[in-house]
Amino acid sequence: MDKYEPQFYPEISFGGYTRFDGTVEFYTRVRALLHVGSVVADVGCGGGEHQEDTLPLRRNLRCLKGAVARVIGLDVADAGRTNPAIDEFRRLTPDKPWPIEDRSINLVLCDSVIEHLRDPDMLFREAQRVLVPRGYLCIRTTNLLSYVGLAARLMPNRYHAAVLSRVQTARKEADVFPTLYRCNTVWAIRREFRKQGFHAVVYGHDAGPGYLVFSRIAYAAGFLHQRIAPGAIRPTIMGFGQLMES
Repeated sequence: MDKYEPQFYPEISFGGYTRFDGTVEFYTRVRALLHVGSVVADVGCGGGEHQEDTLPLRRNLRCLKGAVARVIGLDVADAGRTNPAIDEFRRLTPDKPWPIEDRSINLVLCDSVIEHLRDPDMLFREAQRVLVPRGYLCIRTTNLLSYVGLAARLMPNRYHAAVLSRVQTARKEADVFPTLYRCNTVWAIRREFRKQGFHAVVYGHDAGPGYLVFSRIAYAAGFLHQRIAPGAIRPTIMGFGQLMES
């Protein structure tokens, strides 16, 4: 919990999360698209650091293992082998097709990954290949046009880990990776969905000024921004696409 959250979001006293919580918003919708027989591909699964979340609601929402038939974790790093929230790990080779059979996946999950990709177009192509007809691609990523995205773009990657570990005390430096932001606007993600034959909804979301906790004045400005900023410049982009039958 951010130190200013109880002042600005009093509802946090009832359940430990705000009504704008991005993880609750995103994963509630993801789970609504799944059934017990679903096979999920978690692209960029990492080591499952989200399972260290101290709020049981968020932690349980993010862990799809056990709620579906199988969760396949994909990552370029071997840390995914120890991820407790997946059933199986498969190593990704950069710029190579995913090690997944055609038309075998019900939902592709891509959470905080697109901002790191050199070729984001490949993500959409591969999702189109591995998904069953009417399967889903679910994306959450940073919005380049937001104050968070612009600050990150202006700051050299070598400083990201140190800065994020200061403004987000629960964030470990080892969990911060270089960002490229090659497909990080609402319009860019909508375009990629359309190119690969998805019916999609893409929108901006503002979970709150968590990055501004270093100053009460900055936090208050972020709180105001949350209420008046248009969707196109909100800090987070959420995209949900369904592959249409060919």
